[in-house]
Amino acid sequence: MKVLVTGGSGFIGSAVCLHLVNDLGIEVVNLDKLTYAANPLSLAPLEGDPRYAFEQADICDAQAVATILAHHRPDAIMHLAAESHVDRSIDGPQAFIETNLLGTFTLLNAAHRYWLELMGPAKDSFRYHHISTDEVYGSLGSTGLFEEDSPYAPNSPYSASKAGSDHLVRAWQHTYGLPTVLTNCSNNYGPRQFPEKLIPLMIINGLESKPLPVYGNGFNVRDWLHVADHARALALVLLQGEVGRRYNVGGECEKTNLEVVHAICALLDEMAPDPAGPRQRQIRFVTDRPGHDARYAIDTSRITRELGWRPRETFESGLAQTVCWYLDNREWWESIRSGTYRGERLGLCP
Repeated sequence: MKVLVTGGSGFIGSAVCLHLVNDLGIEVVNLDKLTYAANPLSLAPLEGDPRYAFEQADICDAQAVATILAHHRPDAIMHLAAESHVDRSIDGPQAFIETNLLGTFTLLNAAHRYWLELMGPAKDSFRYHHISTDEVYGSLGSTGLFEEDSPYAPNSPYSASKAGSDHLVRAWQHTYGLPTVLTNCSNNYGPRQFPEKLIPLMIINGLESKPLPVYGNGFNVRDWLHVADHARALALVLLQGEVGRRYNVGGECEKTNLEVVHAICALLDEMAPDPAGPRQRQIRFVTDRPGHDARYAIDTSRITRELGWRPRETFESGLAQTVCWYLDNREWWESIRSGTYRGERLGLCP
């Protein structure tokens, strides 16, 4: 089997590529534009592997996408390429509309034409898997969970662009018959995450004795999902999911942002003690994100019941593994901190 993965050099995409090739023996074609959040080092273990191919291209480039599909002849597409940081979407929403909406539209059109030309078993088994976020559902109160039929209520330019892309996928399946599956995930964490996101930013700032900025009062709640568990879920949905079906994927682990930062501080103090004292002294409460959603939480009962998936990592085991990875792979993130992103605050809505 051969799968075209868009955005395969990104955080979740690289985890998916590694899982497909190393664990499942599936051939992968990685289509990636190599924007600021992509890092070829994340896929260094696959360099030279005959089961892995890389194509640098933009999903908004219809001709490039069509050429890649015609050349590689994949059996499925996993669409992960996206602009994904809420704070950046507040500062510059246009890139999110272009990539997440127009890019998905371009990819759907190319996939539909490609699928129509397939014959027999190849056409019957083809799948287009769209990977999305729980943020399309909006914000929860103190109780309740996002379910697959929860109404959409996106509150940021990022989540609005992802909600629009979800609707496009549904339309191409319903109107044109393209065999699609769709997943919406909670907050991912783990190795190789670009350091603008909460967990890697706190780890790296902690190691560099810099302030640990916590938005507002730190009480916003997220459901945390280890990226390796997410990669397993995505592969399972691609291979066994029902066409036209949506599956929510979550880590079954709700934490406030402040709880997460405290846990990171404790691990850093244990694994890399600072002579100046405990890392919690570095915490600074800063101006909250505009329109900051209060709480996300995922109901995973469908994917558990229908496909037998459950997260393997607890938050404690997954976070400890993540802190260890950033300690052991300084060259991966130091190259980013010296150039592309130096930890500056984003999303202040100038």
